[in-house]
Parts: sequence; structure tokens; C-alpha cells
Amino acid sequence: MKLAVIQNLPRLGLTTTTASLGSPLPSPRLSLSTRRLRNTSLTTGTAFPRRKKDGHERASLISAETVIMAPAIEFDQFILATFFASLFALVLVFVLRRSSRDRKDDADSNRSKRNRGLDVVSSRNDAVSRNLAAEDDSGIDVIIVGAGVAGAALAHTLGKEGRRVHVIERDLSEQERIVGELLQPGGYLKLIQLGLEDCVKEIDAQRVLGYALFKDGKHTKLSYPLEAFDSNVSGRSFHNGRFVQRMRDKAATLSNVRLEQGTVTSLLEENGTVKGVQYKTKEGNELRLYAPLTVVCDGCFSNLRRSLCKPKVDVPSTFVGLVLENCELPFANHGHVVLADPSPILLYPISSSEVRCLVDVPGQKLPPIANGEMAKYLKTQVAPQIPPEAREAFIAAVEKGNIRTMPNRSMPADPVPTPGALLLGDSFNMRHPLTGGGMTVALADIVVLRDLLRPIHSLKDKEALSKYIESFYTLRKPVASTINTLAGALYKVFLASSDEAKTEMREACFDYLSLGGVCSSGPVALLSGLNPRPLSLVLHFFAVAIYAVGRLMLPFPSIKSFWLGARVISSASGIIFPIIKAEGVRQMFFPRTISALYRTPPLQ
Repeated sequence: MKLAVIQNLPRLGLTTTTASLGSPLPSPRLSLSTRRLRNTSLTTGTAFPRRKKDGHERASLISAETVIMAPAIEFDQFILATFFASLFALVLVFVLRRSSRDRKDDADSNRSKRNRGLDVVSSRNDAVSRNLAAEDDSGIDVIIVGAGVAGAALAHTLGKEGRRVHVIERDLSEQERIVGELLQPGGYLKLIQLGLEDCVKEIDAQRVLGYALFKDGKHTKLSYPLEAFDSNVSGRSFHNGRFVQRMRDKAATLSNVRLEQGTVTSLLEENGTVKGVQYKTKEGNELRLYAPLTVVCDGCFSNLRRSLCKPKVDVPSTFVGLVLENCELPFANHGHVVLADPSPILLYPISSSEVRCLVDVPGQKLPPIANGEMAKYLKTQVAPQIPPEAREAFIAAVEKGNIRTMPNRSMPADPVPTPGALLLGDSFNMRHPLTGGGMTVALADIVVLRDLLRPIHSLKDKEALSKYIESFYTLRKPVASTINTLAGALYKVFLASSDEAKTEMREACFDYLSLGGVCSSGPVALLSGLNPRPLSLVLHFFAVAIYAVGRLMLPFPSIKSFWLGARVISSASGIIFPIIKAEGVRQMFFPRTISALYRTPPLQ
């Protein structure tokens, strides 16, 4: 054993010799190689130059140095130290390999949990790095859930901005709906800003220039105040499915926009940040998709909004829809609103030969369609209140039997700001469809969102993205809150009631709008989205209430008229103030007090 060690000494830079080092070494004697000394004298005690060695060589070198510095030590001690060092190294290697195997087992356990379909992505150990890698590899900037009016328009808009967009829509075939068929002039202007105005072409869309209001045999015509706009600016009415398909087709022409049919089942979330979605493809495969921003706009029946907002859905009534064929309305290119009993009836053209009729039925309980009770109700209760010019076509449509229903939902916007995700369209905010303002709000929201995202070079800048999403919820308020409040207030005013104060308010509203001038153009500008000013809305609403009180004072005031006038003001307040409170007083009237409005764009 001693001989083996001595034979290995040359590898360590040591040779056997008989040099004198102050006191004689036991034979065999040792000395340092002149080449290894680098001209350094041993008598000065200068340290040996060190090189990185493996465990055995380092132990041998230390032992050799010990032999030189302490010549009295026998080689038996050197061998013993080498043995213990090797044993220690062996134990250390075993412990390290065991620890590495345990970590691998933990990673495999986490992977199996995710594959069992967890909705929230685990953020532990290897899961984080794998999910982030998937996110980086996806090459997608924005995931859009839903390809209705809001989703298709947003896909085209962000695609034009150079964003890589992936749209997942439950059904990409053309749908038949009884709402979303009237686009107000304000919405058409937003369509122009987004470069989508040609989507109302080649679908037999009809120009809409205003409204005609009917009540108890009287009528009044209300025109949109379009004098300051180009001649092509007006409202448009059409088949919703045709309009949506045109926007989908236009979005699909962009190489950086992909539309896929599938059903999103959940949002993927890590540490409070939405990273993407889990969805089922048309073929039934479960996949995951990652992007810095996920926009949920999957409609009024959204099953994803609960984690992104505080939904308070109200269903005040249901629309019963019919298509009247070869029907001539009293006023061409106008929507018609009948203040019927118990609630309004809408008629407007959706093609050159078809008129949509929507009968509002208050509450959620409807006469059954299958046993004929709905047809009987429409013929006996509704048909006599339809304008004579459309009555025959209405009865023919009822007898034809193609009766469809749609619950009317309202839901104020109450977002829960969530990094990486955004709500849009009816999944985020709904109002009664009486005024046809839903598409106008959605398109206006897209314009705001486009302008906010434009300065952000990369959507992976999570801090900047979160701040701008928060700003979006404030900047959208003027248009959205005006249209939402007006829709809710008008519906409640137009309802027939046995309450004398509400009846007086209903009469006064019809007469106020019939006055013409600013009394008609002002409210119509609000309704059409051309003048989205909440303060103007409140002023006109209470002008109607004061007009009602003033009429009660003629020819002479009385205690009864004063009392009824006070009830009218109270009724008006009870209608509009709860709606304003739900929309947010500060956001509606004092948006400049919200810091999110002043955030500067991030540096490019």
C-alpha cells in the first residue's frame, strides 16, 4: 500500500529524492519538483499553488504537504486520512442523489395534479417554470373568449394593431338571434373608427334615421340629430347573425388572427394572475392556451365572469320575437316604439322585406308557447295595440308559429380588477335592450381599449398592462353609464302602471318628447350615443318630471295637485337614482377625480 502511494506521488508534482530540508526525512525521502515550486523557496514557508482537483487528488495533495511540512508523520496516517475522505465523499454523493430523486418525485406529483383538470394552475416547484415556458412558447398576445359582436370586432382591431390574437368561439356558424339587430348612430361612428363600417354592407342592412313613438292612438316622430355628420352616418338594422359573420370573416383575413371553434371551460390562474384558458376543442380534446392578456366576451350567459366581476343580474322582462314579412311600417327607416299595456312593443326593419317585432312581457313568467297560450295572448292582448299598418302582418306571423323568446337582462359593471384578464360586452355589462344600446357600448369599449393598449410595446409588461386595464374601467364610463341609465329609466317610465304618479310621468314623457326642439333632440342624442353625457341625461330626466308637475298646476294648483306633483318627483327620483348608484356616482360625474385617468403611457 505504501509503495502504491509513492508511485502516485509524481502525479501530484512530488518526486522521491535525497534533498536536505533541515532535518533528514525517513527513507524514502521527499522533495518538491523544481517545476512546481515556480522559483519559490521552501524555507520561506510560501504556500503551494493550488489547482482544482477531484476529491481523491485533493486529499492526496494535502497528505503530501503534510509529509513535507511535518516529516515525522508516517504513510500509515496518510492512507488512513485518504480512506476517511473517500468514505465521506461517498456518503455525500449518496445524500445528494437521494435529494435529487425526491425533488423529481415531487415534480411528477404536481404534473399529475394538473393533468386531472385543476382550474387553478399550481404555482409550486417545477409547475411555475413549465407554465411560464408554455406561455412564452405560445406566441400569442391576446386570447379572446367569444366571437360575437364584441369578440369579433376586438379580434380585428387588435390584429390590425399588430397583436397576435387567438379567438375561441363555441359555435362559428351563423346564429339566429332576436336582439342585437339595431346599431345606433353612435355605434356606427365607432364602427367607422375601428375600420369595420363595410361589415354592414352586403347583408341587406337598413338605414335607421330615428324613432316613431305611439301611444293611445297618438304618435310623434323623433329624428336623430345628424346634421353635423356625413350623409352616410345613421343607425343600421340587420340580421345579427349576418353582421357577426361579416366581422368574423374580416378578422380571419388577418394573418395574425386565428379563429377556433371550442368551449372554454376555465381560466388558468397563478398567484392571482390569469395566464390563459383551458378549453375543449371541436373534436373534444382538452387543451390549454397561454397569453399575457385574456379578454372574456362570451355573452350574457357567461360562465367565466364570476372571477372577474361581481355579477348582479336582474331579469325585469322577456322579449317575445316575431318576424313580420312584407310589412310596411308607418314611418320608413324608423324604429317604432308602442307604449302599450302593460309594456312597450318595438318594431324595426331588419331587411328590405322583414320587420322585427319584439313584445316585452314583464316578469319572468311567460304564457307557454307549446300549448298555444302564447299565440292566444299575442292575438288578443297585443295585436289590438299594434299600429294598423302592421297589424295584419303581425297576426300572420303569430299564426305562422315562429315565436322566439329572450330574457332581458340588466347587469351594472362591477369589475374585480384581475391582472391578465378583462371583461367586455354582455359578459361584463348589460342594460335593458329597449333602446338598442348594447352594441354601441361594446364598440365604444373596444375603441377605449385599443387606444389604451396602443402605447404598450409588449403585453408581457404585466405592471403596465394591469394599470391600463384599471384605467379602462374608468374611461369607458361616460358612454356606457349614459346609455345604461337611459335604458333602465326609459323602460320603467314606459311601463303601464296603476300608480297615478307613474302614469302621469309616462304621459309627461310622451308629451315632452313631442314638443320638438331640444326637448326631443336632446334625449334622442343621448339614446343614440351621439351625446354620451350623464349630466345632460339627468337634466332631461328631471325636466320631464318638472314638466309633469307643471301640467298638474294648470289651470289652478290645488292641494291634490301639489301632493301628486311631489309623488311624481319622488317617483322620478326612485327610478333614476338607484340606477346611477349602481353605475357609480363618482365614475359617472367626477371621473377626473380617479387617478387611473391620468396614468401616462409606458416608455417605448
